[in-house]
Amino acid sequence: MIAMPTLVLASASPRRAEILRNIGWPFEAVAADIDESRFAHEDAPAYVTRVARAKAEEVRLRVPGATIVAADTVVVVDGEILGKPRDEEDARRMLRLLQGRSHEVLTGVTVFNGSTVEPRTAHEVTEVTFAEMNEDEVEWYVSSGEPMDKAGAYAIQGLGARFIKGIKGEYSNVVGLPVRLLYELISSGPVFKGACPGAPPIASRD
Repeated sequence: MIAMPTLVLASASPRRAEILRNIGWPFEAVAADIDESRFAHEDAPAYVTRVARAKAEEVRLRVPGATIVAADTVVVVDGEILGKPRDEEDARRMLRLLQGRSHEVLTGVTVFNGSTVEPRTAHEVTEVTFAEMNEDEVEWYVSSGEPMDKAGAYAIQGLGARFIKGIKGEYSNVVGLPVRLLYELISSGPVFKGACPGAPPIASRD
């Protein structure tokens, strides 16, 4: 039997917490307090991995010695990085951009083992295809409030599921925490202290 290390989830996201609960991974949540502004000319993989690492480093200062996990998720369409909408009009704009086509969801993940200095960081990419949406559907969805705290202004696990035509890649990545990548980052490092021999080296998948 593989003993899962108890994690400190550097996030206030109820969706990431729910993922860990659903897979039976013990954790406690400690929200990270950082500036998540994107640097000029910073692409999506660089942005999500940098922010994930910054979240982990900030929480590590408050919970020294713990196994810290942090993540950051964005949506990318036509080269534009979509984070959380600023307001309802921004949510409408995002949904109009996404409807009737495919886009990518990227999540950067960082794992800090309390006994090591350097974190392990990688990112996952999933392709999501939206069905076409008419204006009544856009208005209904925005008025539900669900888009307002979600990258790309939708939740694949919520009301937004009715507008998803298909995905290519890991579902949990779209929700906000790619489970397989997290497991690989931890099991191939020193956190398990040899409990998972033979795990392959990690490379970001896109």
